[in-house]
Amino acid sequence: MTTTAADAVSNNAAVSNNAAATDSAGFADSAEFANSAEFANSADPMVPRRYAITRVREDTRDTFTLLLEPVDGDALTFRAGQFTMLHAFGVGEVPISISGDPRGVDSDGNPAPLEHTIRNVGAVTRALVNAKPGTEVGVRGPFGTSWDVADAVGGDVVFVTGGIGLAPLRPAILDVLAQRERYGKVLLLYGSRTPEDILYGAQMRRWADLNDVNVQMTVDNAPYGYKGKVGFVTELINRAGFDPRQAFAFVCGPEGMMRAAAPALTGRGVPASRIRLSMERSMKCGIGLCGHCQLRELFICVDGPVLSYARLEPLMKVREL
Repeated sequence: MTTTAADAVSNNAAVSNNAAATDSAGFADSAEFANSAEFANSADPMVPRRYAITRVREDTRDTFTLLLEPVDGDALTFRAGQFTMLHAFGVGEVPISISGDPRGVDSDGNPAPLEHTIRNVGAVTRALVNAKPGTEVGVRGPFGTSWDVADAVGGDVVFVTGGIGLAPLRPAILDVLAQRERYGKVLLLYGSRTPEDILYGAQMRRWADLNDVNVQMTVDNAPYGYKGKVGFVTELINRAGFDPRQAFAFVCGPEGMMRAAAPALTGRGVPASRIRLSMERSMKCGIGLCGHCQLRELFICVDGPVLSYARLEPLMKVREL
């Protein structure tokens, strides 16, 4: 999933951001809410937990990663592909895919902060990325289905993504790399609007160098003299070296890109049941009550965001959905 409003006109869609935010209702300001009984740690999925921002890292000109630590209690556990509702007090909340390591530890084995990579596209995301370290935010969740990369054990793994769609896939990639020996070839096919919009560029190079990941990148537009590939990410699928009979594909990005990527994968011989996509709709409640994220019979916040192409294919043929 992504979990947010898709930017259909570019490969750097706000796949992990929903610009249409929900207003904070019932409280005059953040202090009133933070001091209320409703804010206490609770099993109620509609009640956010207090987290403090420890760092805001600028990844590209409009994309930032927030590192969060719980104010009290243990950090939440999550599965790769799930999302949370991030609450900027006094502004609103927005669904954001978790982009950190699902094992909850850093490279040294220490507890890792909760990570969300956010594109600055609206009032809530602007408030979040402009927040200073120490600022408290609310976190609800995690919600939704996961990539379940263990289903791909023994075969090749193909990650296909565009722009900020790499953020919801990053936990799945880290899951695979943590047990690299259990998988065959691992390919990451990544597309971006321009070279300046490439997300996690240094990390992708490390994955290629240290973890035997075949990373292929392309951009939609490039300046004169650019030596990398120029074109759509779907063009990489046709030339990628993997065994389609044993491959499992994970796809995340703008819906237009996914509509093209999934048929390209089945055209290579990957079964639709072995292709998973992270769908984007307007998440509000996160628990299937409000209906904002309905995709015909599906509620993306609970039935998704990660769904098999076998289930999605007939729905994705109807553009009005």
